[in-house]
Amino acid sequence: MESKETKKENSVYYSYVANFSALEEENKLLRQSVDQLREELQKFKSNPLMVCEVVEVIDEKNAVIRIPNGNSFLVNVSSGCEKLAAGDSVLVEQKNLTIIRKTSTDKKFNVEQFVIIDKPNIKWQDVGGLKQQVQEIKEVIELPLKKPELFKKIGIQPPKGVLLYGEPGTGKTLLAKAVAAATKSTFIEVVGSELVQKFIGEGAKLVHEMFQMAKEKSPSIIFIDEIDAIAATRIEVGTSGEREVQRTFMQLLAEIDGFDNLENVKIIGCTNRKDILDPAILRPGRLDRLIKVGIPDEEGRKEIFKIHTKNMKLQNVKTDKLVKEMEDFSGAEIHAACTEAGYFAIRKNKTTITHSDFSEAIKKVRLEEKLEGEDYLRMFG
Repeated sequence: MESKETKKENSVYYSYVANFSALEEENKLLRQSVDQLREELQKFKSNPLMVCEVVEVIDEKNAVIRIPNGNSFLVNVSSGCEKLAAGDSVLVEQKNLTIIRKTSTDKKFNVEQFVIIDKPNIKWQDVGGLKQQVQEIKEVIELPLKKPELFKKIGIQPPKGVLLYGEPGTGKTLLAKAVAAATKSTFIEVVGSELVQKFIGEGAKLVHEMFQMAKEKSPSIIFIDEIDAIAATRIEVGTSGEREVQRTFMQLLAEIDGFDNLENVKIIGCTNRKDILDPAILRPGRLDRLIKVGIPDEEGRKEIFKIHTKNMKLQNVKTDKLVKEMEDFSGAEIHAACTEAGYFAIRKNKTTITHSDFSEAIKKVRLEEKLEGEDYLRMFG
């Protein structure tokens, strides 16, 4: 049997071993923390690398790059860098622009922050009162995208794009989205004013990137809303801002002229002011098919009304009478009247919408339009 002294010595020994192991583990964790902190400190001390684009590869040791501000330089390639090709994105040292290494090849377009990229699900049945316009846009946009071989056999080139013009709220955007859905195309929507930038050349660069992106995501439809913001009639003398708008417009014309008619990219321009457009954008070979989207007639208003009320619970509604009350309404105004009718019913704690709800809604929408018109005349009249 072990003596008391021996047991005490063993207890002290085991306690020492346990403490030593714990200290050793703690020391290991502390060394790891120090290494991580030293690595982080080194990151703070190191200079950032700049992302550039390779324009041309001269040889293994030299290449021409384009830096973000647009300037190009002949620079050295580091010995450890992998093989380069024109168009590659590379990281360069900021002081002498030496290429360090290639970076991700995933292309991120700057224009993506200005455009809406979508796959619309609007069907032709959702478009009311525009039979003639639907037929025309099908011939110009849908048919070439679905059956390009037909045009090759006939020996003609389809239009590159169309211009939709008319009053606000008549369904121009709806037509564009419907044809994109019918052709399963990527819908790239941009407002003309977004393409005008404050720095020289930036607007033209965005236009170029937009068409590049459209080709990569083809079949695609470029929808330029308020195209008059960049395609208005050019003037001889103007401010620097107006000259920048003209540069952007010239780039747009160059891009339209630059791609093949039978590529899976189509352009749809949209404007409320066709009268101020530059003739250059409307000449044959560009947006040479003009489609007017006007205020719907009585039959058209009836179609639009049925589309917007198909999911509503109606009671004693005289459609023909309401359609006559909505004379001169655009499609957007008819939609607004249907929504307002629903609100009138909700305010009365009803679960169905009656004829009187619609009548009140029509009066409200008409009054709002009148007030907006008077405000406009006071401001610009």
